[in-house]
Amino acid sequence: MSDSVDLNAYFRRLGYQGERRPTLATLAELQHRHVRSLPFENLTPFLGEEVVLDIGALERKLVGDGRGGYCYEHNLLFLDVLNQLGFQARGLAARVFWKEHPDARPPATHMLLAVVIDGETWLVDTGFGALTPTGPLKLDTGDPQTTPHEPFRVLNRGESYQLQARLGDTWRLLYSFDFREMWLADYQLASWYLSHHPRSHFVTDLVAARVGQGRRHTLLNDRYTVRYPDGTSQARALAGPDEVLAVLEQVFRVRLPSPQALRLALEEKGVVR
Repeated sequence: MSDSVDLNAYFRRLGYQGERRPTLATLAELQHRHVRSLPFENLTPFLGEEVVLDIGALERKLVGDGRGGYCYEHNLLFLDVLNQLGFQARGLAARVFWKEHPDARPPATHMLLAVVIDGETWLVDTGFGALTPTGPLKLDTGDPQTTPHEPFRVLNRGESYQLQARLGDTWRLLYSFDFREMWLADYQLASWYLSHHPRSHFVTDLVAARVGQGRRHTLLNDRYTVRYPDGTSQARALAGPDEVLAVLEQVFRVRLPSPQALRLALEEKGVVR
C-alpha cells in the first residue's frame, strides 16, 4: 500500500458517492458516514497486540479488514483522507474529562482535528467512542450546535477550549484542547502508553461503540447499552463470551480478528460473567 489512503476503497467502505471538493457539506457527510461505518473498538490492545499508526496499517485494518480502532487510528486515517481532498486540516490533542472530576488533571491522550474552511475553524472528531460528534462543530461560538445526534457546544476558555455534549437536560464536559502543534511522534507515544500500561482501560477492558440511526451502541465488557439523543438509555448484561462475540459482529459490525483468542482474553481477564 502507498503512504496515502486509497480514497476509492475508503469511500466504498463508507458507501460514499458524493462530491470530492473540500467543502463543509463534504466534510459533514464524510464525518457522519465514517462514524456510522467504522466502529470504535480496542480489540488490538485488549488482545496484547501492537497498535500501528502508519497509514498503510491503518488502511489495511479499518478499510480492508473490516475493523475499527481508537482515536489515533480513526483520526489519523480521516486526516489523511481530508488532506488528499484538499482540506486545510491538522491534528490536535485533548485532555479527556468524560467520567472525570472537573478538577482532575488528566494527560493529553486524545486526538482530534481542526479543519479550516473559508477562514472558519471547525472541530472534527471521528474517534471519541461513546460520544463521538457526528458532525463538524464551529469554534467561534459557544451556542449549542445541532448534529445528527446530541447537541454539542465548544466553549472558549482563553488559552484552551472545552467540548461539551448535552445529555438530556445536562451539559457534560468531554474534553479540553488547545492548538499546540502535534506531530505523529506525539500520538505514537501516547498511543503506546494507552495500549501497554497495565491499568489502561484499553488494556484491561473490552470497549466498543458505533453510531446508529438516532441512537448509539456502546459495549463495556459484557454490558451492552443503547443510548438515545434525549439522554435516555437501555442496558443489559450479555450472557457470556459467545454473546459478546456475537454482539461485536452483528451490532458493532466488527470482523473479529481471532474469535478464540478474544474468547480466551475475556475469560482470563474476568471481564465477562
